[in-house]
Amino acid sequence: MKGTLRYLAGIAGPNGFGSRSTAEQVTQHSFFPCSHLTAIITGGTSGIGAETARVLAKRGVRVVMAVRDMKKAEMVKERIIRENPEADIILFEIDLSSLSSVARFCSQFLSQDLPLNILINNAGVFSPNLEFSEEKIELTFATNFLGHYLLTEMLIEKMIDTAEKSGIEGRIINLSSVIHNWVKPDCFSFPKLLHPIRYNGTRAYAQSKLATILHAKALSKQLKDRNANVTINAVHPGIVKTGIIRAHKGLFTGKIKHF
Repeated sequence: MKGTLRYLAGIAGPNGFGSRSTAEQVTQHSFFPCSHLTAIITGGTSGIGAETARVLAKRGVRVVMAVRDMKKAEMVKERIIRENPEADIILFEIDLSSLSSVARFCSQFLSQDLPLNILINNAGVFSPNLEFSEEKIELTFATNFLGHYLLTEMLIEKMIDTAEKSGIEGRIINLSSVIHNWVKPDCFSFPKLLHPIRYNGTRAYAQSKLATILHAKALSKQLKDRNANVTINAVHPGIVKTGIIRAHKGLFTGKIKHF
């Protein structure tokens, strides 16, 4: 509890960083050869994803932006290169709600024969209404969890191989949310998720974010059992004015509740 209060107050923790620390400050004194790293970031056209792409590129990381809107991605790429002409930015199209699109992206990336040191599963959606993906899966769950799950599964061997050859620990980051706490363990319910009348977009979002944490826990154990030099973490990035928050102002309003 004390750690949470310190974070919310912007007070630096043991590592010297707090909620007011910027990505540039955190990466200023990196202890790894950034110029030899390759990172994939999903949803890098705005918000946290765009800033992550900008700072990693500034530190010399080759950044592969996996995006749905290529036009927006080109604009972000241009801004990054204006700031840092040496930036290495690669754009690939992906629709995380579509399993076939995820598979296509992975095939395209792997065909480039690039290393893969970092995978940041950042993209996310929130829908107040019941919508379905092209595979007839509830859209929020399909995008926030299933798409990233498949992406990670299809790229994990490349990450393990890269870590073994380079000697540099691979990192996978699942962007989750504190809102996962709104779902009780016995209330993770697919029937409620699909009910045409009782559908609750916030519940669906919370369940998708809980699933990303469970994915991280399960994969972490698998990687440990294989003695793979790759770690996975699920993180709550803080409540900031991302596209989702701006578009759906009621998502985090009110006291924390349980569904």
